[in-house]
Amino acid sequence: MRIVILTLVALVAFAANSVLVRGALAQEQIGPAAFGAVRLLSGAAMLAVILAVRGGLTSILSRPSFVSVAALLVYVTGFSYAYLWLDAGTGALILFGGVQITMFAGALIGGERPSTGRWLGAALGMLGLAILFGPSATVPDLSGAALMGVAALGWGIYSLRGRYIDAPIRATAANFLLATPLALLLWWAAPSEPKMTLRGAALAIASGALASGIGYAIWYSVLPALKPTQAAILQLSVPVIALAGGIAFLGESFTWVFAAAATIIMAGVLLGLRR
Repeated sequence: MRIVILTLVALVAFAANSVLVRGALAQEQIGPAAFGAVRLLSGAAMLAVILAVRGGLTSILSRPSFVSVAALLVYVTGFSYAYLWLDAGTGALILFGGVQITMFAGALIGGERPSTGRWLGAALGMLGLAILFGPSATVPDLSGAALMGVAALGWGIYSLRGRYIDAPIRATAANFLLATPLALLLWWAAPSEPKMTLRGAALAIASGALASGIGYAIWYSVLPALKPTQAAILQLSVPVIALAGGIAFLGESFTWVFAAAATIIMAGVLLGLRR
């Protein structure tokens, strides 16, 4: 039950993160390079405070994983810039499709042999995503699609690496801390961006400190209990959670297309998780 609850919290954090990123960039409250840098910096600060309270701050960089740091930076940067060219539906299709491919490939390379039910569950979930976002998705811009594909690769690798972590908060803090200077350098070198507003900074901090920092640490804490293909399929529920939150808290319209697609996606997730 602990794993179930923590997994649900992590997935809700991912959904909240998507809403925060899209809201800030779509309204030009902040530029993508600035958002990524502030996001990583605030996440590192939040996790450092948690470690300091727990007395583990001195060991934060004891065993850094530079592969995980690079994967995190690739994901954050690619995700932020991709939404300059992609709408939400197209971006979600590319991101979660890419994550499925990356994590299933990693699982096969690592020796996992997914059951027929898991393959069918993944296919059913992708079908639900196509129904959910397909009508609103446009022919993707090549640059945006490539960036989102790279972001999906980065997040897939970052999740695969989390299966071997025994100290999730320390590992996540180290990843954020080491990725921050590179993100700040990218911000400094980036071409002109929209001026960062107070609201844009607040959204980036919320994304970094809460949805990313704490959310990713929780995700790393549950990944050792999941097979890579299970972790991949679970993430298909993130768009459903995000849209359901918009309906519940933002007054967005409920549609029968959403109801049908959400049912198909969650059926695929449950099928993929069956033993």
